[in-house]
This record gives sequence, structure tokens and C-alpha cells, in this order.
Amino acid sequence: MTIPTTIAQAKKMLETKEITALDLTNLFIQRIEKFDAGENGIGAYTETCFDIARKQAEKLDASGDFSKPLAGIPYSLKDVVSKKGMKNTAGSKILENYIAPHDATVAKKLEDSGAILLGKVNTDEFTMGSSCENSAIQKTVNPWNYSKVPGGSSGGGSSSVAKYLGLFSIGTDTGGSIRQPANFCGISGLKVSYGRVSRSGIISYASSFDSIGPLAPTVDCCARVLEIIAGHDEKDATTPEIEVSQYSSVTSSDEKTLAGKKIGVIKEFTEAEGLDAEIKKSFEKSIETAKKLGAEIVEISLPLTKYAIPTYYLLVKAEASTNLARYDGIRFGSTSECENLDEQYLKTRSEFFGEEVKRAIMMGTYTLSAGYFDAYYLKACKVRTLIKQEYDSAFEKVDALIAPVSPFSAFNIGEKIDDPLTMYLADIFTVTANLAGICGLSIPTEKVNDMPSGVQILGKAFTEETILEIGNVLEKEFGFTDVREGEMV
Repeated sequence: MTIPTTIAQAKKMLETKEITALDLTNLFIQRIEKFDAGENGIGAYTETCFDIARKQAEKLDASGDFSKPLAGIPYSLKDVVSKKGMKNTAGSKILENYIAPHDATVAKKLEDSGAILLGKVNTDEFTMGSSCENSAIQKTVNPWNYSKVPGGSSGGGSSSVAKYLGLFSIGTDTGGSIRQPANFCGISGLKVSYGRVSRSGIISYASSFDSIGPLAPTVDCCARVLEIIAGHDEKDATTPEIEVSQYSSVTSSDEKTLAGKKIGVIKEFTEAEGLDAEIKKSFEKSIETAKKLGAEIVEISLPLTKYAIPTYYLLVKAEASTNLARYDGIRFGSTSECENLDEQYLKTRSEFFGEEVKRAIMMGTYTLSAGYFDAYYLKACKVRTLIKQEYDSAFEKVDALIAPVSPFSAFNIGEKIDDPLTMYLADIFTVTANLAGICGLSIPTEKVNDMPSGVQILGKAFTEETILEIGNVLEKEFGFTDVREGEMV
């Protein structure tokens, strides 16, 4: 039986009884067993729950009721999203055996919508990374080329969705961790506005930057998932009481024009040092495509862009060092007997944390220390406010912005892991959205340097409907979905 490649397609097959929920679940389980596990697999899944998934599917089939929005749709969760009874490792040795005692709000909403969880997928340790190489649990590769990284930190989600080992995955985006791996693996990835989706039950990297969103085969799939997971949550004070739109109403249409849309091109991004020549050429073609579809293209200058990377890393590492203080070897992790508390801390944090996490703790603690707080942390907070104001001004002139996602396509495993600064620069086009709290959508356009590449559509906070609408039109015009299906199914 041919596997459905979108949520809409699967939903139609289930509703018309062309396929049962159990058969659909088994189709994806068979693909996971064939393409994910073992030495020759892509290594996306860190834990599976196939028996529970089959039981859920059987219950659905027995009821015959597929009216719930995602009834019978198989998916995965990034291994920082709590699911009661399952491990929640955050890609770290210190949480290697930690079992979540409750469901994250997003997991509960998906369960209530009828979606069927297949398992948890890999991440860089505590979501710190741009390649998924920082995971202490296992290695994940890019399904297009096993010698390449899948991107990070939601690398397990991006690789699994690209290979159709689930119809969507829930990831987190603190500085590009949904958009960049989606770009590297040739799928769609949505970074929502800060507060659009509850963070309750999510292991945090940097609390004022983290956002939760879907990685999926198409923009329409992202929209359908967002309808379920978005909204106010009493457990997360950062979620405002703003109405959740029917996002799929703009993505399920056959609209093929961008007429009436003003789309800005960020001057500083196109002139950025380190932007691969072929990526730049592909991006320019994307701008011409938007013009052809009727969009008005406006050049936008955001001079503070040059301060984005240092501002971002000063702030996220400071927040990370605070969030990581709880991992002390008493509540999480275990060590041999120690003579005192200092030794307990030292042994635990030396033994169980990876290099990037240790680097974050040292950078963040230094930034927050007496004598440096004003010079670094406080100043970075002020620059962040200015960057947000700069974006607010830009959105007074345009409906959305279009930009590259990464300065290069997926790189070789091991190529950048020993050079943290080069790895940090992989996020040069994505971190500003998190600094400003706006939304962003990554969509694939074509292959560049034999690997998938694409663009991101950035929108004002809580205008996900706009960027999904624009992204849907562009996605259909580029037609990369057909390329991916041809190679991945």
C-alpha cells in the first residue's frame, strides 16, 4: 500500500475507509524499522512506543470516529517534550534514564486531537547545537546523504519527517532549531511567535527565546498541527489569550498568487559575509519567483543585524546557565559517593554534561557575574529591545520578510563540531526572529550543492496566518515536495 505523504491525504484515506488507523500506523512503524534502526539507519528515533500506538489505532478503528482533527495521524516528539511514562533525555547523559511524570501541554493537546505518537526523536544536548552532533544519546544523519548532518537541534524530527517516518514532529526553536534542520532536510518548519504555543512540560534551553512548533512535509501540514497546539495555557504565563485562527483555511486553498503582498528583503542578510555563492544565487531566484507571483518586493535595511549573533549568545547562555543549575546529581544524574556538596556538583556536571553544555554554563555564569552583568548581560538586553523595535518598524512597511535560512547547505558530519564560532554562525539568519519574538516559516525550494535548500518567511508576532499563506503559495510554485517524495518514499 502506498504511504500517504501529507496529513490531508492520510485524513481523507482514513475518513473514506481506504485505510484503517492500524494499517496506517503499521505502515509508518515498518518504515521506522526499515530506515531508522541499526547501523544503516538514519538514527532519528531515540525511543519508540509502537505497542501503545497500535492500541490507540485499534481503539480508533473500533469507534469508527475520525472526526477529531488529527485522528489516526502518526507523529513524533522531540526528546525535550514530556510524555508521561516515556524518557525525556534532552539528548543528555544526565537525563538518560529520566522518565517524565506528566504530559507537556502540547503532548496532551495532540493526544486529545487523536494523533498517534510513534516515539521520541533525537536532539542536540539540551537543544544546544546546529547539527544534532551534540547528542549524547545517538548519532542522527541526513536522509539525503548519510555523511551530512540533519541540522539542529531538532535534527531527529527533521530527518524522520523527510524520510516519512511520521507525518509531523514537534520541535523547539530557540535560535533556529526548527527552521535550520527543516532547511537542511528539505521539509517545512514553523517557528511560532513567542507565546503562541505553551512551553509547559518542555525542557528549556533559554526561557525567553524558546518556542514550540511543527516540522512537517508541507506548509499545510504545519498549519493543521498549529491549529491544535496553539493557544493560551494557564500553565504558561507567556501565552496570551489571543484567538487561534483556522490556519489551514489559507493553506488548503489552490491560491497561486501573491498579488497585493508586500515582501521585504533584508539587505544585511544578502550582503552577509560567509553566504555561500550558490545559496545566494538560489535565494535571488526565489525573490524573482515571488515577483512573478505578483508580490511587491521591498528592500529593508536592518543595521542592528550585525549585533544579532553576539547579543543572542550572550543572552541564551546566561539563561541556560541558570536553567541548568538544577542538574546537580541529586535530583537528576547520579555519581559515586562524594564527601561534600562541592564534590557532588563537580563530579556530576563534569561527567554527565557534554562540551557545548559546559561551554554554555561557563559563558553564561561569566556574563551574569558581578562586575560583568552591566557590561554584557544588561547591554545585550538593551540591544535586543532595539532589534525588536527595528523589526516592528520593518513590519509597518511590509506584510512579511523573505530571507535565506542558513548561509550554507547541510555540511559534513564532523566538519564544524570542533569550531564553536563557525557553528554559531550557522544561525546568523535565524536568531533575530527569536530575539524579536516574531514568527518564521522555513520552506524548501530546490537542491543546492546536491542538498535541499530553501527560504524562510518572517512575520510580525502573531501573524502566522500571513506567513503560512505566503509560504503555501511559494511551496506549490517551487514544487520541491515532488522531489522529496521521489527520493524519500
